[in-house]
Amino acid sequence: MNPTLPAGNADSLATNAVPVLSLAGSSSLASQPDEVEALRQQLAQAQRMAALGELTSTTTHEFNNVLMTILNYAKIGLRHKDEATRDKALEKIHGAAQRAAKITSTVLAVARNRSGAFEPTDLKQIVEDTLVLLEREMTKYRIAVELQLAAVPEVQAIGNQIQQVLINLLINARQAMPSGGRVLVKLDHDAANGLVELTVRDTGTGIPQDKLPRIFDAFYTTKSGPDDSGRGGTGLGLSACKQIVEAHQGRIRVESTVGKGTAFTIKLPIASRP
Repeated sequence: MNPTLPAGNADSLATNAVPVLSLAGSSSLASQPDEVEALRQQLAQAQRMAALGELTSTTTHEFNNVLMTILNYAKIGLRHKDEATRDKALEKIHGAAQRAAKITSTVLAVARNRSGAFEPTDLKQIVEDTLVLLEREMTKYRIAVELQLAAVPEVQAIGNQIQQVLINLLINARQAMPSGGRVLVKLDHDAANGLVELTVRDTGTGIPQDKLPRIFDAFYTTKSGPDDSGRGGTGLGLSACKQIVEAHQGRIRVESTVGKGTAFTIKLPIASRP
């Protein structure tokens, strides 16, 4: 049989319980901003790792393609003794080796820029380096890439992060054209507003108007799942792109028409000079 507490003690316990619960709630509320910030940092780190994994995967495929070219033409050169065949094989090997060197220098340039510091950045170089890494993928899926790269000033940016955004937009464009198509990458100088515009336009399936307002929301995706390249939709891609662009004091907008294609335009501030 359990002892019964006197009424006075029960009242005392009930009275004391209120401030204890209040303090616990206050502590929990006070810790919420710290927890949210910690989660944001974890998400940002996850996004950086995903971007690095994407870059590693893309580069591995590109480099493997180059090695196969070198190996195949080396075998041809060894197998055939005539000078014409050997010269052709050596030319192909030389071309593939030059491409391998270009891929390596691009990846090393990305690896060196790990300071996270904003600095004057050449967007034209970032576009060209990114297309070196994605050339094989675009060719495989029958995507023609058109460049309209006007002479533009440098922007104040973290080069690796802008490249991450560009890789994401180009892969999205490729996925929107499952039967092939055309993607335009364009650079313009908005001198009146001190901005540089980077546009990625595809001729793909487009995005329905009712879905456009949500495409930058975290975890929202218009994709049904991974395609045959293993890339799917987590919904983090465009959300991360928006966060990166806004952290650069820039803006990103989207225009799309179902059946005609989609265009993403990024506006970044020009680097100030002392």
